[in-house]
Amino acid sequence: MVDTSREATESTVKRALALGGITVFAIGVSFVAYFDPAKTSFLPACPLLTLTGFACPGCGLTRGFHALFHGDIIPALDFNLMIPLWAVIFGYIFVALCIFAIRGRWIPMWLIRPKFLWSSLIALLAFGVLRNIPSWPFTILYP
Repeated sequence: MVDTSREATESTVKRALALGGITVFAIGVSFVAYFDPAKTSFLPACPLLTLTGFACPGCGLTRGFHALFHGDIIPALDFNLMIPLWAVIFGYIFVALCIFAIRGRWIPMWLIRPKFLWSSLIALLAFGVLRNIPSWPFTILYP
């Protein structure tokens, strides 16, 4: 015999966790939208950039998302050219959490399929290498 009360409790807990994820996501987005990372000192700098001078593939994402939230698309792309990829990934995760919190069922998570993970890893590594080449046109990619 299947214990439906246990399944219902697990489902409720999972949906509550999804709601918590949505809340944390919204607070993070609000924080980045409100505080300008270029003018505040409490947001941490990239440790790799600070220690070595090399920009990681994620360098400039906070400043880029701040610019994007204020409608400045070109400056956002100037901070990090891969911001459209990150926006799609973060947007998909947010929508998936919302749908799970409401319906209790996940939408297909193509983000965790090996093909997507490997291609993303290769793209990020290539971007990280290219943006640190000290000659034109690669210097455009440096944040």
